Amino acid sequence: MIDSSFFLDIIKISISGLITFFVGWFFIREFLTLQSSQNNKDIQLANLAHTLPLKLQAYERITLFLERINPANMLVRLHVGGLSAREMHHMILSDIRAEYQHNISQQIYITDTSWNVVKKMKDETISMIHSAITGLPETATSIDLSKLILSHFANLEDENPYEKALQIVKQEVQKTL
Repeated sequence: MIDSSFFLDIIKISISGLITFFVGWFFIREFLTLQSSQNNKDIQLANLAHTLPLKLQAYERITLFLERINPANMLVRLHVGGLSAREMHHMILSDIRAEYQHNISQQIYITDTSWNVVKKMKDETISMIHSAITGLPETATSIDLSKLILSHFANLEDENPYEKALQIVKQEVQKTL
């Protein structure tokens, strides 16, 4: 027959085996959790290394867009002698819309705040151009339109809205870095 010491030995061995199993399970679980956390950090760093240049390039392009639609820069760049005010008006609007369409994909990489500033500046610039052309006679030249736009721009009560927009974009870039 089997005596009670045999059962006692089996229970001792079973308990020590269970304790060993749970201690091993605890350490392996902790190790796997730590490895998973480290892998996630590595993936995030790799993603950042890949996306940061794209984000910075997007901010560069948006900065260039804001500079190009600034009336002081735009009118000098687009000036063609001998155009009527209506022709210049059409050329300016076409240029703004083309620049905007060229940069529209950049909204993926920049913050909503920056993109909203870009849209607002585009809309305000178009509005300023429209209001300037309505105040001119049919015989007005491109120079007349340019002077009216620049005088309207110079008479803004607040500081230069294009400079404000650029400051917001620059602040967003600093947050990204």
